[in-house]
Amino acid sequence: MSLDKPFWVLQQATQSEVFEQIQSDALLSSSLWVNIALAGLSILLFVYMGRNVEGSRARLVWAATLSVPLVSIASYTALLSGLTVGLIEMPPGHPLGGEEVLSQWGRYLTWTLSTPMILLALGLVADVDLANLFTVVVADVGMCVTGLAAALVTSSYAFRWAFYVVSCAFFVVVLYALLFRWPRAADAAGSGEIFGTLRALTVVLWLGYPIVWAVGVEGLALVESVGLTSWAYSLLDIGAKYVFAVLLLRWVAANEGVVSRSGVAGEGRAAPADD
Repeated sequence: MSLDKPFWVLQQATQSEVFEQIQSDALLSSSLWVNIALAGLSILLFVYMGRNVEGSRARLVWAATLSVPLVSIASYTALLSGLTVGLIEMPPGHPLGGEEVLSQWGRYLTWTLSTPMILLALGLVADVDLANLFTVVVADVGMCVTGLAAALVTSSYAFRWAFYVVSCAFFVVVLYALLFRWPRAADAAGSGEIFGTLRALTVVLWLGYPIVWAVGVEGLALVESVGLTSWAYSLLDIGAKYVFAVLLLRWVAANEGVVSRSGVAGEGRAAPADD
């Protein structure tokens, strides 16, 4: 593949080839089909679960959560069609240097759109400060965008890891908020128990993504199978998106009063009385 052509030209030129390659790999295609099916079922389930939610804050949490499978079903369909998948030549120094590797770069677009919605829902349930929520969401988007850069850089193996390190630095900001700042707000809002459960699920599963990148074909290529790497990402997505969302929406439906008492970005919190 010639690297002197624009990236989008390369994508269009190889889309049919990539589509055929995906269809011929049962392991790879099944990892995408499973998520398309689960996303579709999740959309129907979440609409049903939110049918009686009336409070504006509760509905905002529900809408943010519902957007996750909506983004996912579009994204996984694009991956399966080959639209957001391409063949890239790994740079010198990479274990697969000089070889063309199937890159599912569309996954990073999915995460850029879906993970902020997950954090928004969590932040609303915990009733965190608006500035804090905005900062964490921006860090999350930065994490996803620099992760995309790490996956697509073909000029230098060192730069792939440089972008990976930057992405992890953004991730540390997100982890710090989830582990140390947001729990105090959740306890004050009366949602500490569900927040603790969702925080543990999110932190554990989100830590899996950089690990898969590092050991998979994009990083050290300890696992050279694109299908296995894709399944690892898909399984993480199932837990981090659908299991997370079911737990959250079930709690919101049963505790709408707790959510309604909280104020967006602290605006609904009662001011301390004067002595």
